Amino acid sequence: MQRSAISYQLSALWLMVTCAVPLAAQGASPYLPVQHWATPYVEHLIARGRMADPSPLTRPLKTADVVRALSEVDTLTLTRGERRVVRAIIADLSQRERGPWGRLDVHAGVAGASFDNEDVVRPVGPGHATFSGGLALTAGFGPVVAVTHPYFDTRLKFDPFFHGKKDRVIAGRNAEAYLSGQWQYGEAFFGSLDRNWGPAPLQGLEVSPAPYSYDHFGLAIGTKSVRLEGLIAQLDTLSDTSGTANNRYFVSHRLLVRPPGRTTIALWEGNVQASTKQGLSFSLINFLTLGLLQQYDEQTKTNSQLGLDVQTGFGTVTVFGSLLLDDIQVDKGGAGNAEPASYGLTVGGQGPLGPAAWTAFYTRVTNLTYRTPNPAEAVMRLGVGLGRNYSDYDQLTLRGSLLTGPSVLVTPEATLIRQGQGDFRLPYPPVAAYPTTPGFLAGVVERTVRLACGVQLDRGPIGITGNGGVHLISNADHITGNDKTQWVGTIAMTVRLHWESALP
Repeated sequence: MQRSAISYQLSALWLMVTCAVPLAAQGASPYLPVQHWATPYVEHLIARGRMADPSPLTRPLKTADVVRALSEVDTLTLTRGERRVVRAIIADLSQRERGPWGRLDVHAGVAGASFDNEDVVRPVGPGHATFSGGLALTAGFGPVVAVTHPYFDTRLKFDPFFHGKKDRVIAGRNAEAYLSGQWQYGEAFFGSLDRNWGPAPLQGLEVSPAPYSYDHFGLAIGTKSVRLEGLIAQLDTLSDTSGTANNRYFVSHRLLVRPPGRTTIALWEGNVQASTKQGLSFSLINFLTLGLLQQYDEQTKTNSQLGLDVQTGFGTVTVFGSLLLDDIQVDKGGAGNAEPASYGLTVGGQGPLGPAAWTAFYTRVTNLTYRTPNPAEAVMRLGVGLGRNYSDYDQLTLRGSLLTGPSVLVTPEATLIRQGQGDFRLPYPPVAAYPTTPGFLAGVVERTVRLACGVQLDRGPIGITGNGGVHLISNADHITGNDKTQWVGTIAMTVRLHWESALP
């Protein structure tokens, strides 16, 4: 009986975790989830230039790296509120036990929102009052760390982008559940965790937390200066144009280079393979080659995207950019070569402004990005984009952040979104329609001006967050002349407790 590609990866994970024991120089560190209460404060300190970014173009950060970077901050350059937050984060995240250790985090909260999904910039649905709770168990055994974080949240019952069970009083899932073996020159990972590859202020173009976290195998080899990373995930089954069900897999890998200074460069590739056969093609598992070349050399079928992420600094300002090439037509002549270009791009920057910080970026995803003539190869999972959850749009955002004296993080924002009628969930246009298919902003364009402000306060075990604003929408729902004003908001209060202990 032939073993699947995923089973081989699990065997490799066990081998590498086992081998990590004698190779590790220090204990493994859990990740700081992108939804963790400390993450917005950390991003503010990085944007203001007060804290070094432990891992540019990569989120989530590891808790040990965050504690180390915060411990090196010059507190004389911080405001009173920033100093208070730095002390609170270090106290919460620091590991105090030597040898095997365990930590239990418990949280419960109530929330209310004027919409159903998680994205305050693109609200969907009427909204509800909800309640949530959960616990996270973390255990460290030298070079190995294990994390599981089950929780329930009644909001999940209404979220159109959540595809779990919704017909009970509450709904729940695992936010994080993973095993990670870490050593000096690499890491082996298996489990579910929200990841973002690209500039931290917005979602990555290929790997992002847009979908709810999913199980994947991850591998990283190298140093802080040169590092090769990759992940493999099994996706949901989709039918091709003939109606035949296809098994689908997602493979993404990148080369991170950090030369001396403040520059980080990432060259990456993403592949979605759809096939009626069981198992993933071994040619795509090889992170040292390009799936784009392998599909021609070995006649395998896959949807490949190539990309580049860059981040660097000039004085007190950090600038960043991303580029995704999905399908760029090289040949000329004939209807088949009139296919519109498919790409995504981002440019932006951030820096200090007195006691505050600013972040600005422009991003664009074209009409046909993330979809192909074979619908089973679309870059999505359970109907949600693996990178961005929208295509055929652009967005211009200016955001500020200020930590006031009582540890209140204030984040004003102004955003302009232009959304065409293109969507990666739609069928790909036939060849005959290529010459008349818009490459960007198809059909009636909906324009949204968002003026809003977020607030976060965390003191001891209690955290309070809120975000409210107004959306001025032109051509709402892609209907010409349908203009409206939409008030959006969310507020939540959470109580958190944790205990840490040595394990016998």
